[in-house]
Amino acid sequence: MHGRAFWCSLVSMELRVLATPPEARTAAPYFDPEAARAELTALWRRHGDSDALRPQALDLLKAIVQDARETARAELETTGNGRACAESLSLFQDELIRLIYDFVASHVYRAKNPSAAERMTVIATGGYGRGLLAPKSDIDLLFLRPSKQTAWGESVVESILYFLWDLGFKVGHATRTINDCITLARRDMTIRTSLLDSRLILGDEELFQRFRDKFQSAVISGTEKEFVEAKLAERDARHERSGNSRYRVEPNVKDGKGGLRDLHTLHWLTKYLYPESETEDWVALGIFSPSEQRHFRRCEDFLWTIRCHLHFLANKPEEHLTFDRQLVLAERLGYREGGNLRPVERFMKHYFLVAKEVGDLTRIVCASLEMQQLKVTPTLGNMLAGMGWRKRAKLSATTDFRIENGRIMAKRADVFRANPVNMIRVFALAERHKVLFDPEVFRLIRSSLPLIDDEMRADPEANRLFLELLTSPGNPEIALRRMNEAGVLGRFIPDFGRVVAMMQFNMYHHYTVDEHLIRTIGVLSEIEDGDLASELPLSTEIIRNIQNRRALFVAAFLHDIAKGRDEDHSVAGARVARELCPRLGLTPAETSTVAWLVEHHLVMSEFAQSRDLADPKTIRDFAEIVQSPERLKLLVILTAADIRAVGPGVWTGWKGQLLRALYNETEPVLAGGHTQISREAQIRRAQDQLREALNDWPEEEVERIIARHYPAYWLRCDLETQVKHAELMRRCEGQPTPFAHDATASPMGATELTLYTKDHPRLLAIFAGACAAAGARIVGAHIYTTRDGMALDTLGIQRAFPEDREELERAERIADAVQSMLAGDRDLKKLMAEKRKAKPKLEPFSVEPQVIIDNTLSNDLTVIEVNGLDRIGLLYDLADALASLNLNIASAHVATFGEKVVDVFYVMDRAGNKIESDWAREKVHDKLIAALES
Repeated sequence: MHGRAFWCSLVSMELRVLATPPEARTAAPYFDPEAARAELTALWRRHGDSDALRPQALDLLKAIVQDARETARAELETTGNGRACAESLSLFQDELIRLIYDFVASHVYRAKNPSAAERMTVIATGGYGRGLLAPKSDIDLLFLRPSKQTAWGESVVESILYFLWDLGFKVGHATRTINDCITLARRDMTIRTSLLDSRLILGDEELFQRFRDKFQSAVISGTEKEFVEAKLAERDARHERSGNSRYRVEPNVKDGKGGLRDLHTLHWLTKYLYPESETEDWVALGIFSPSEQRHFRRCEDFLWTIRCHLHFLANKPEEHLTFDRQLVLAERLGYREGGNLRPVERFMKHYFLVAKEVGDLTRIVCASLEMQQLKVTPTLGNMLAGMGWRKRAKLSATTDFRIENGRIMAKRADVFRANPVNMIRVFALAERHKVLFDPEVFRLIRSSLPLIDDEMRADPEANRLFLELLTSPGNPEIALRRMNEAGVLGRFIPDFGRVVAMMQFNMYHHYTVDEHLIRTIGVLSEIEDGDLASELPLSTEIIRNIQNRRALFVAAFLHDIAKGRDEDHSVAGARVARELCPRLGLTPAETSTVAWLVEHHLVMSEFAQSRDLADPKTIRDFAEIVQSPERLKLLVILTAADIRAVGPGVWTGWKGQLLRALYNETEPVLAGGHTQISREAQIRRAQDQLREALNDWPEEEVERIIARHYPAYWLRCDLETQVKHAELMRRCEGQPTPFAHDATASPMGATELTLYTKDHPRLLAIFAGACAAAGARIVGAHIYTTRDGMALDTLGIQRAFPEDREELERAERIADAVQSMLAGDRDLKKLMAEKRKAKPKLEPFSVEPQVIIDNTLSNDLTVIEVNGLDRIGLLYDLADALASLNLNIASAHVATFGEKVVDVFYVMDRAGNKIESDWAREKVHDKLIAALES
């Protein structure tokens, strides 16, 4: 089902908030104000001005607040109507403040003959001023006075605030004159925005109106451009803080891209330009079409429903839609399993479709305001779209489009109906000339989506334009994202439409599937432009020499396109590629290459992170799959781009090192020059390079160190690592209990901590336990043993601190702990027991424990793959279990995919043999399953 069709089905079938039309909703204050006044008056008559009056009044008010919150929560869970909940809570707050004011002014601080200076006006500002209040939001109040404050006024304000604070409300407040407000609003954009939404709660209406008139004439008038630019800059900064994507899988409902704050921004901009207008007036003002107006209200209703639920669930102003809360809300809102998606995934797909709709509305409104002669170019244009830049351009007279003021415009209203191919052409032209979209063109595109039918999809010119755009040497990510936002991409490529807004309920993938695919294209462009040379040096070098550039970009666009289906998405995706590529105009050879890349796009990552790259069989097995040097180049580039596009921090230098090692070992095999002689030559070359690097050392010392390493060591380690290891060995010369360590903090996500000490059956378990006790998450492991029984073990530890100094201090603590444990000075099991008392952070997830024992992956060793839910001390438990089985770990390969861990161990028994017998394999299996489930 296409993205927009899915959106419509969800709106009509599953979202109960839309069951009640906006005009039919009525908010209730949740209590009887007059009855409450009578009770407070009775308390005053009973206690007078005694000290007993306030606590009893407070108890009464607390009961009212508690009842109101429980009623609001029950209504929300029954109706699913978050906006009505927010309206009712705002109305309740109004009545509560009036009630408290009346009690204070009538009974606590009575003014028998109040002067003009003692008139008071209480005004709601900010979000509360808009008449919508989330359950745990701040209460923003302005106490407006006509002149300087009197003692009576100060006492009343203070008493009201103390009542609100004691009732558990967080109150933002100010006491000002009209002139104070004007002066501060001119200087401070936050105050100006807050006062824009001011609303009278109680008091002097004439004073309030004077304030509104003065605010309009002295603050708003003539500053429209300044306000618009400031609000859009503020929006961009907010998006940057929240991840700069509306497709983050744990979104911020309020401040994230596509969240409520974006709708607030539209409200502020329009309110500033049309002070007397309300949302319902936007159609008449030409800002929205009737359909867009309905979408605005639907989006607002949906987001308010989520926000109110979040506040009630957390019992605090929680705005993040975290994984655990996604599960609860999916159930509460009645989402059901369907289309191979779990209820929580259907719920989040709906959320991201709403966020996408918010983005569309934001773009339309902002562009409309600009076109209405705000004259804030070019800065505003850049802020509005965030996806391009302006320059003068002139199109051919034969085209159906023209460019004016940096925007592409249609020459006539039927531009798409007359030629549906223009639905693709307009994006290609905008990308080629680096211009933005006129709002009317964008509206036309949205209303013309049904024109993209099977006949148009088969049109050779449409497909040529799309392939040209997808493989553009510029930045096709921009154009693809525009097409996706407009709904065109999912209609033109229906298989892409199936993954629009699709999230995968796990901690590994940071974005929805469609966003990940588009970001992968963006990373490819960055590699090609040399922007990632420091992080992806190999890909940057070899992308210049590939023969199948078009196939690479198409494969990147399609590699996850079959997610969410019953079968393996790589296999299904290859089938999609074989069907789609000829339509796009690729040759049979290119189609075959694309299909192969899609089907095998995970293979290189799996080999690099889970197999022993020093084992010749690993390289032979991988080479048999790849079969050609060109495929190897394409695959390593696609793998790097794919991993980097998963999300911030997923790509690390550790992973890059593993991929480069696999590439460098496999390339000679595929080139036909990898024989036993060449392997020996590689070892000799590595040893000679180390001799050169240590040319200031005594020759016999260097030769002694070289002789201590097995052949596999020279193939797996780079020169920089070999030098570090040599220095560690040198530091331990002559020590009765040798122990040395080295730590390197990498800015790319992993800190490497290497230990050099006597080999020990439980060394890896002890090392992993010390890391767990320090709260360090292990992302990789390299294990080496020397001929004289020494261990060189390196663990990659996920970076936790911004400063290298802090990272290195943590590494020092871990190394000290390992040394103490090896000496018997610290009890590791006791330490781990204490650490495990902490509440696990992965409660919303489950991973079926799995242990696979394979004797075919290595000629000399048994390979054990362990899959399970990540947790504190898991690697320690697994390594400890293997040690208890008297198995030696020759190498360990640790990979973490969000909440899922895939640990692979190459092991042998104490006699140096594989685990051959069925009973031995069953014993290992059961022991490791028990460790996973402990």
